[in-house]
Amino acid sequence: MESSRLPATGPQSPTYHPPEYAREPEPPGQPPWKRLAGIAGAALLILFKFGAKLKGLLLLLPKLKILTTSGSMLVSIGAYTLIWGLPFAVGFVLLLFVHEIGHVIQLRREGIKASAPMFIPFVGAIVAMKELPKDAAAEARVGLAGPVLGSLGALVPWAIYGLTGNEMFLALTFTAFLLNLFNLLPVLPLDGGRAMAALSPKLWLVGFAMLVAVAFVFPNPIMLLILLAGGYETYRRWKARNDPAQQAYHRVTTRTRFAVAGVYLGLAILLAVGMDATHVVRDFGDV
Repeated sequence: MESSRLPATGPQSPTYHPPEYAREPEPPGQPPWKRLAGIAGAALLILFKFGAKLKGLLLLLPKLKILTTSGSMLVSIGAYTLIWGLPFAVGFVLLLFVHEIGHVIQLRREGIKASAPMFIPFVGAIVAMKELPKDAAAEARVGLAGPVLGSLGALVPWAIYGLTGNEMFLALTFTAFLLNLFNLLPVLPLDGGRAMAALSPKLWLVGFAMLVAVAFVFPNPIMLLILLAGGYETYRRWKARNDPAQQAYHRVTTRTRFAVAGVYLGLAILLAVGMDATHVVRDFGDV
């Protein structure tokens, strides 16, 4: 066993001098003011591009139960901090919030009453509709609004990564792309299952089979919970498929079907490409 002590000095031993290693001069970094200017410019561009939508969001926030939302957000941040640390936990919960706000905005546009976003640690977040949409087309629009805005929100940490080079933001971007793509699985109660309401309810069976396969490969309690909820909802709607009210609910124009299919497939492809572009292979070195 090697000793960690330095050689003793004394009359019979030379004075110990630690070896000096030549260090290569570090490349000059980008001046901080230039980084701040870039971030400020990006923020101004976002405000200019989406100023009207941001104004609408600010007007919407007082109508939400802020204490309920913020309280559950803080609990979720605390829970995720135990796994990933505080900075990543904050970014992750904020990205979930953007996804859920997408649903809230579209619910308001459809005139559907809904709860404020509620965050559940290790499960995600939910917005509960207090009434059913008027038809499957409205349900599809509400379902797709979350992944659409959530995917746009993921571009923010990607831009910050481009400005700072901090790989945590790249990891946040990849995680957001992954979660939004997962939500597009064509099975209830996921967002993709709601989109399928406007296409073909038969695709719920395909989506449920896909979810079973994912749960088999990545078994965990959350997947089991989604399977149980999705299985029950799929069975309930499939059983009532011949009901006149249900048939009227799923009666959607061909133009709407093509629009929903285009958004669904296009978003899924872009998210897959985004995941590939932001994936970082971790090198843990020799063990």
